[in-house]
Amino acid sequence: MKTASLPVNRTTRRYNAFGQYMKDLFGQAVYKVNVDAGFTCPNRDGTVSVGGCIYCNNDSFRPSACASTASVRDQIEKGIPYLRRRYGAEMFIVYFQPFTNTYAPVGTLERLYREALEQPGVVGLAIGTRPDCVDEEKIALLEELAKDHFILIEYGLQSIHDKTLRFINRGHDYACFKRAVSMTAGRGIRVGAHLILGCPTETRDEMLAMADELSGLPIGFLKLHQLQVIRDTALAELHATKPFLTLGYEEYITLVADFLELLTPDIVIQRLFAAAPADILIAPVWSRTRSEFLNDLYAYMEERGSHQGKLYKSGK
Repeated sequence: MKTASLPVNRTTRRYNAFGQYMKDLFGQAVYKVNVDAGFTCPNRDGTVSVGGCIYCNNDSFRPSACASTASVRDQIEKGIPYLRRRYGAEMFIVYFQPFTNTYAPVGTLERLYREALEQPGVVGLAIGTRPDCVDEEKIALLEELAKDHFILIEYGLQSIHDKTLRFINRGHDYACFKRAVSMTAGRGIRVGAHLILGCPTETRDEMLAMADELSGLPIGFLKLHQLQVIRDTALAELHATKPFLTLGYEEYITLVADFLELLTPDIVIQRLFAAAPADILIAPVWSRTRSEFLNDLYAYMEERGSHQGKLYKSGK
């Protein structure tokens, strides 16, 4: 496989990248400030299940500055100066990331969200949550905030296949996701989805089928990454007792390129790759950074003349 020797050219649209989308929208780069507001999940506290999703160890993606022991304001005030020094950043989105960030009474949510939006330079919010943790009152709050700010709600779906959702102890089905998206769409709120490729419950064709399915829903944003086996998770225990294959690096690059070709070009791609810290990652061990992956993906897509939506057929 050919690899790229230079950074990805962001002006060449092999796929509809989030960074460029935000730059086009705001006239400059917008940076995320991650915060931990101290939420949990209904499949952890016994409401729908216990133990959480079998792959979940939040230390695999949470920045060190993101800690629920500090207030949302303190976390933002700590995160923004770093981004200003390193990137010259002037505009920011506060990303409510760990666990389920609508899993609280609406009054609590409004206090936290408005506290974040009041900070200088903050132009919006990205809110990671589950589709079974929203209701009309919470969506109405986001709709009100979206009148003056960029508000993106990221629904963790992980798979459209209920057999996979059961396997990962998700605690909801695909129909629940579709209901949440329907409730949210058309109200000024940006709607995103999060998928994981490589679950041992799915064939390659079943993974690719998700591109076509999501293309038919009112979703504007998508996060995609490979299944990772992380220490101190139920998936790690399963992998140790009943080993299963995880995706190879080149296999995943090919899969992502195929997926993007089938996906509508209108969906903005927020993420295509996950890189857990080496000290907690069990499999797959690729020893690649995010930038290296994007360079290799771009080179592969360029080599084969590939781009997002190449095989997408609208009006089906």
